[in-house]
Amino acid sequence: MINLKIEVTGIVQGVGFRPFIYNLAIKHNIKGWVNNDEKGVNIFLYAKEEDIENFINELKLNPPVLAKIDSIKIEKIIKKEEYKNFEIIESSSSNNKTTIISPDMSICEDCINEINDMSNYRYNYCLTNCTNCGPRYSIIKTVPYDRENTSMREFKLCKKCQEEYENPTNRRYHAQPVSCEVCGPNATLYNKKNMEISNNIEAIEKTASLINEGYIIAVKGMGGFHLICDATNDNIVNKLRTIKSRPKKPYALLFNNINSIKEYTNINISEEKILNSKEKPIVLVNKKENSSLSKYIAPNVNKLGCFIAYTPLHHLLFRYINKPLVATSANLKDEPIIRSKEEIFEKLIDVVDFILDFNREIINACDDSIIQVVKKYNIKLRNARGYAPTAIKLDKNVDKKILSLGANQKSTISLAFENNLILSPHIGDLNSIEAVEYFERTINTFKNFYDFEPEVVICDKHPNYESTKFALKLKEKNPNIKLVQIQHHYAHILSVMAENRLDKEVLGFAFDGTGYGDDGNIWGGEVLITSRKDYKRIKHIKYFRLLGGEMAVKEPKRVALSLLFETFSLEEILILDIPTVKAFKETEIKMLYTIWQKGLNAPLCSSIGRLFDAISSFADILHTQTYEGETGLQIEQNYDSSITSSYSYEINENEIDLRLMIKELIKENDKNLICSKFINTIVNLILEISNSYKNLPVVLSGGVFQNKTLLEILIDKFEEQGREFYINIDIPSNDGGISMGQIYHQYI
Repeated sequence: MINLKIEVTGIVQGVGFRPFIYNLAIKHNIKGWVNNDEKGVNIFLYAKEEDIENFINELKLNPPVLAKIDSIKIEKIIKKEEYKNFEIIESSSSNNKTTIISPDMSICEDCINEINDMSNYRYNYCLTNCTNCGPRYSIIKTVPYDRENTSMREFKLCKKCQEEYENPTNRRYHAQPVSCEVCGPNATLYNKKNMEISNNIEAIEKTASLINEGYIIAVKGMGGFHLICDATNDNIVNKLRTIKSRPKKPYALLFNNINSIKEYTNINISEEKILNSKEKPIVLVNKKENSSLSKYIAPNVNKLGCFIAYTPLHHLLFRYINKPLVATSANLKDEPIIRSKEEIFEKLIDVVDFILDFNREIINACDDSIIQVVKKYNIKLRNARGYAPTAIKLDKNVDKKILSLGANQKSTISLAFENNLILSPHIGDLNSIEAVEYFERTINTFKNFYDFEPEVVICDKHPNYESTKFALKLKEKNPNIKLVQIQHHYAHILSVMAENRLDKEVLGFAFDGTGYGDDGNIWGGEVLITSRKDYKRIKHIKYFRLLGGEMAVKEPKRVALSLLFETFSLEEILILDIPTVKAFKETEIKMLYTIWQKGLNAPLCSSIGRLFDAISSFADILHTQTYEGETGLQIEQNYDSSITSSYSYEINENEIDLRLMIKELIKENDKNLICSKFINTIVNLILEISNSYKNLPVVLSGGVFQNKTLLEILIDKFEEQGREFYINIDIPSNDGGISMGQIYHQYI
């Protein structure tokens, strides 16, 4: 008989780890105990060496379904201590919190079966969960993950739930949100006057009836409210667009099951697998033609963002609804997802007709994750519910506690302490007071989780980013904090390096919409030779002016006109018979030419994202865009794989000059041809430059590489060449990955 001490770190709390260990110990005739602390799970074993070996092998090979083990430290205890049985003992406490918070997870099949089983006492209970599913991050205040540290603290367990909670052989053993209709939170339907209409299953049945009748309902989800309505009703979907001032941006659709999704979309095996996964993210898929979906769901786009019901409330709702539902985050433009009924009344009462709420507080808001399947990769476009917080285990400890603050769009934060690198869930764009408050609240949430006070703070170089302003204020309050500013596109490349643990020089292509350059200009078409210590800008798109600054982002025709000014004289432009010129009055063109000449509110830019905007105007697809990325979606939709030709360009020293491309494309009037040749040109550019640096692995990052067509072609080309290349997969390639990249630079 021997004694062993085992310490397990990773996502090992709130995932049924202790009862798993308990049952595993009983199975292998092992005595001792298991508990939680702020670092993870501790196990003390007393048994025959052979039994302990079998125990450890099974622990490594078949851990609990929601667990993610980062490390297993095994220590032999010299002083023998005998135990008579195996126990789960109370959590211990210290001042060193390092355990990783588990993401929220969709309802499991066992719980679905229970809410549909008339003989089960959780029949119809809309907040059913167990150790293998349900809320985690959204209800926790601090670690360790015990009930008293969650928003379930106020709900005293009834006798039946208490028995389950205390029984190590039950799958609800220490499932912190465990409850039932008798002892737990419940659902209530309210009208616009904040009057209760009905409760529990009656409230859900009434909600379904109202949705079928054509009403818009605010429905509380796991990490925030959704605005929900009938996705097949043109009138109601168009009404939602009108009152939310959201003319074209596609809506996400919630489905009952995978078979329902197949009725409306063409999905492949990879997409089906991720849709059905335990995380249940939104997945971008191709929609079928001539379906019964409202034409206002995704105007002029052949993709749909689909996800499957992931809470018990959703499943009960679909018991009375036999159609897909619009399920879009409940928020005002540029504000975070709403967490409370009171906020719905304050901000969206003119939008919604009814509110379906439940009285379990959402402590930490968390939006829905978005994934796009590209070849064999499940690419994250938004890292949130089901996946975040996301932890990477570093190969050595950091010397100081580091906080990185990301960018301004698609904001996230990251922390590094000991050997942990943690990325927060998606926060959103920091374009409103409410969004900045949410950003600061998220920072405080993670500081509270880990008793974390940063010694190093990292931010972007852009002086007007709210994240930069926050960093400067923090430095002002705490002069001892080390403040580091990292260039935006360098951070993009570093985010891929962090995800892939790269510690070597790479050839990085950072293509996006905007980022503050070292010279004060707007970058976005950058080729960098990058290491974790430094970078060198070796090539970039030749600067062009953004006519009207931010106005040019909203009006692609201004970017296209600027490129014409770079290429032709004013007289030549005025006689061009092309869509871009026709989109302006002659007086407007002359005025904008003066602005261009004098550089008045016309900053210099090297952005590939803005080039996509320009192409949409040249191709007469969009001259004004209503949401970010609309031009990229439209160009991708008009790509024809049978067109293999491309446009000309020149690479002079460190500049990529596209004036030859402009001269060629204005002679064409077929939008499919223009879009296809443009994407092929970007591919050729990347391949030509990368072939000049064959000794370096290629790294692609930035929002432009969310373009599925572009990325698929590049993956095929690099694989044909046998080229070593890396892309963002689990960390978003858009600005949602910037904070991770920033922190990887400091960890040297």
